[in-house]
Amino acid sequence: MPNFSRGDQVFADAAQRFPTPFHLYDEEGIRQRARLLNRAFSWCPDFREYFAVKALPTPAILRIMKEEGCGLDCSSATELTLAKACGFAGEEIMFSANAMPPEEYEQARGLGAIINLDDASDLDLLAAHGGIPEMICLRYNPGGDFSIGNTIMGNPGEAKYGMPEDQLESTLEQAVGQGVKRFGLHAFLSSNTMAAGYYPQLAGILLRLGKKLAERCGAAFSFINLSGGIGIPYRPDEQEIDILAVGEEVRKVYGEICPEGGVALKSELGRWMTGPCGWLVTRAVHEKKIHRDYIGVDACAVNLMRPAMYGAYHHITVCGKRTAAADRVYDVTGCLCENNDKFAIQRKLPKIEIGDLLVIHDTGAHGYAMGYNYNGRLRSAEILYTGDGEYRLIRRAETPRDYFATLDVDCAAEELGC
Repeated sequence: MPNFSRGDQVFADAAQRFPTPFHLYDEEGIRQRARLLNRAFSWCPDFREYFAVKALPTPAILRIMKEEGCGLDCSSATELTLAKACGFAGEEIMFSANAMPPEEYEQARGLGAIINLDDASDLDLLAAHGGIPEMICLRYNPGGDFSIGNTIMGNPGEAKYGMPEDQLESTLEQAVGQGVKRFGLHAFLSSNTMAAGYYPQLAGILLRLGKKLAERCGAAFSFINLSGGIGIPYRPDEQEIDILAVGEEVRKVYGEICPEGGVALKSELGRWMTGPCGWLVTRAVHEKKIHRDYIGVDACAVNLMRPAMYGAYHHITVCGKRTAAADRVYDVTGCLCENNDKFAIQRKLPKIEIGDLLVIHDTGAHGYAMGYNYNGRLRSAEILYTGDGEYRLIRRAETPRDYFATLDVDCAAEELGC
């Protein structure tokens, strides 16, 4: 179920100090999850989690990851810059190509990052922009559907990422001819899956394929990267995946295919790492009764766009009313000029009064990070609830001056009232 580890008083106290809306992150919860993941794969001495920067690109969070022994998964020049600023370098950084501008390869190579190639043509771009390193990673896409048993978990055939096996082989052969001595394999075949068998099955696919390619192409098979994909329980009736059990099942698969060892293991669990440890805290500011009952809050899709973009479910609680009867039905909405700007549709909740504090759960990944400025709305602050019970502002809220800073306007900011 959603993360109820923090009581309402934590959110109420934060709202006393900072204006709503804001995202609140639990430092201790993030650290505990990083340590649990490292424990789950401690049987593999070369295991490393590469936190997906795109999930929560905030320096204070990235520094926590470094302190917990994690690397970073980057996919843009800006994310590489963040990584460098937070003290990451060399093989602590995984750079995953995806129709990248050529200069970003040069930046990644300058940092000594592991380069994860998405397409056969990327090899020539890398050769011309930064040079071919002795170790590269190749991204695999098997096509078709990816299933566990009779359940389809993803549709790689519709995904833009990765290469089929024949292109992997020809690209690796070409890379070996250009000096590559070691390689890794990466794949992302399912998103937000709650199937405990996903990682073990994917590990088996990549280990078998890697050994085959090593025999055919003459390069040493160095690692597999299971990427992300493991989900979190957004809904109250969902159970969290037992990551320790997942690690044990991957260990069994690894032992069967690679009894001699020597192949490192990596992951990129952005959502799993921080998703449950974040909340969007917002306040009820308007009530409207027409064909439905609507509660308007001071947050909107600018602050959390997953419900508007995907129809994603995020659990909502009302501070001080967790045990109250959910005997009202509301659409919980923001203020954007878009009808999909809704955090909940026909959701059973306790009676909400103007001024009530609402907590939208599990926003610690792909929450603030996906924000935008539609309607000229400004992104909120981010607050860290520290391990010693303090509140720390780790990103201030945007101001009108920030919004206008990039515009080519004929008047000064002062004339615009900012």
